[in-house]
Amino acid sequence: MPRQALADRTVDQEVLDGRAPSVGALFRNRVRATPDAPAYLYFEDGAAELTTLTWEQTHEVVEQWAAGLISLGVQLEDRVAIASTTRVEWVLADLAVICAGGATTTVYPTTIAEDVAYILSDSGSGIVFAEDEEQVAKLQRVRSQVPDVRQVVALSGPGSDDGWVITTDELARRGREWLAETPDLVDSRIDQLGPEHLAVVIYTSGTTGRPKGVRLVQDSVVYEGAVIDALGTFTRDDLQFLWLPLSHVFGKMLVATGLQIGFPTAVDGRIDKIVDNMAVIKPTFMAGPPRIFEKAHGRIALMFAGETGLKKRLIDWALGVGGEMRDVLARGEQAPALLRGKHALADRLVLQKVKDRFGGRVRFMISGSAPLNAEVARWFGSVGLLVQEGYGLTETSSGTTVNSPDHGAYEYGSVGWPLPGTEVRIAEEDGEILVRGPGVMRGYHGNPEATAEVLTEDGWFHTGDIGRMDERGFLYVTDRKKDVFKTSGGKYVAPAEIEARFKGLCPFVSQFLVHGAGHNYATALVTLDPDAVAAWAPTAGLEGRSYAEVVSSPQARALVQGYVDKLNAGLNRWETIKKFTILPEDLTVEAGDLTPSMKLRRKAVTEKHRAELDAMYEGA
Repeated sequence: MPRQALADRTVDQEVLDGRAPSVGALFRNRVRATPDAPAYLYFEDGAAELTTLTWEQTHEVVEQWAAGLISLGVQLEDRVAIASTTRVEWVLADLAVICAGGATTTVYPTTIAEDVAYILSDSGSGIVFAEDEEQVAKLQRVRSQVPDVRQVVALSGPGSDDGWVITTDELARRGREWLAETPDLVDSRIDQLGPEHLAVVIYTSGTTGRPKGVRLVQDSVVYEGAVIDALGTFTRDDLQFLWLPLSHVFGKMLVATGLQIGFPTAVDGRIDKIVDNMAVIKPTFMAGPPRIFEKAHGRIALMFAGETGLKKRLIDWALGVGGEMRDVLARGEQAPALLRGKHALADRLVLQKVKDRFGGRVRFMISGSAPLNAEVARWFGSVGLLVQEGYGLTETSSGTTVNSPDHGAYEYGSVGWPLPGTEVRIAEEDGEILVRGPGVMRGYHGNPEATAEVLTEDGWFHTGDIGRMDERGFLYVTDRKKDVFKTSGGKYVAPAEIEARFKGLCPFVSQFLVHGAGHNYATALVTLDPDAVAAWAPTAGLEGRSYAEVVSSPQARALVQGYVDKLNAGLNRWETIKKFTILPEDLTVEAGDLTPSMKLRRKAVTEKHRAELDAMYEGA
């Protein structure tokens, strides 16, 4: 059985127990409760100012689109795909699918045409929302392979002459016609949805073989929003900045949380605009993968390191005071008056300037999808930007555990406590993390064999992650079960833990891949952050050189070697990195090195750079 946390946790059980029967009902409840409150904010056609949709305005669009989908033949649990980047129209389309009684199939916009055809065919999707002409063209190329796709709806751009592609205006027009005949058309469809009806099929961005479609039911999605509401972490006064891929489970569940609680969400998926957008949006919270926090930490840490004299001493003092306050709050204690006074001064002189880079109003941030180095998290905590690290998988509807100081304590390096209603235990035989609860998937779409491999008859999901629980109930994730390797000397190495540790030490690193299965020592592939490298190059006499020239220089190698030495000083002998290679380019989503949620595709990168890895073992 899972160990129970010793600290008390305040949970509004009535909210959790009284959750809506479906996402459609949840949306309808929100519209009725706060029709005139802001729901979604977005930059229309690249404008500098935000446009706001109220909940009632959102409902007007969603109802018309939902009725339009019904006019196209969508029945209960019929799959409707969305192939788009994160934008407000993605949210509207998703809500329309749900309110029509259908289930959304998510398609990453960077997915190659062959895989798009597979996902659409495997899911049985009959209708596809396509973001723009690029996505429509991709669908046209595979049209013969997806004969069941009877209609494409373009979120932007024109329709087609043969009628296979229509615009959202045309979809809305058809919806209005059907609503004029049957005003309660959409409401009656929502009323037919129950907790166990299919809500979404999300295809895992796996590194081997075909992706598997994770089936999440209505209650799995609703539970995620309700349990966060029950914990009281968010309020209606919050403002979310959502840039994560909505094709990923993390982003989708954050939308569900907004429906439950009623806070507005600013939606903009342009990753290159995150920093600029935060200054305009001024959110109170934002979620992201560890790479976003590592990059921000590295950039600000390098800037601080470049200061000298009195200014440097002031920064160090302020961070020290911030660290003291961080540790007091993490223990759930009240800070003494003297510390509160010092912290107010440190905040005014230094710390608030860091927070202003994130819009100035952030109460906390959320990290998920991969391990976040504890030192990076502590650094953010010292400047007053708490990063609440959580844990979950697509198969567990994202949220499984969360680290939150609102509920007794906060443990840096852990991923917190299991959410109320969710059980977590550690398998005795191999340390695998097992999960059971409302968020666990009902299986892989059309793949009972794969389902049976990970889901027991009594509902325990085998995550494939290795972890441990401490005596207070905090969960620690060590690595992916399949990624842990054994050296030729018989010693086990957990690469993700070492990789996260290095990212906390080196502000210049972008990616760090540890390798060594079957060898007598570990090696690493390293990529450096282009922005950090550009700022560092002039200090090393490399001004004006290209990225590839800078990272291949002796100066860059000496720089990285210094951080590798620091890393090795804290590792067991068999874990130490004996050799490393700096790659001439960074790893990217576009090149297939990272998943769309910025997780490392370990096998793909290893195969791609097999020659570099083999070279580090020549003669060994």
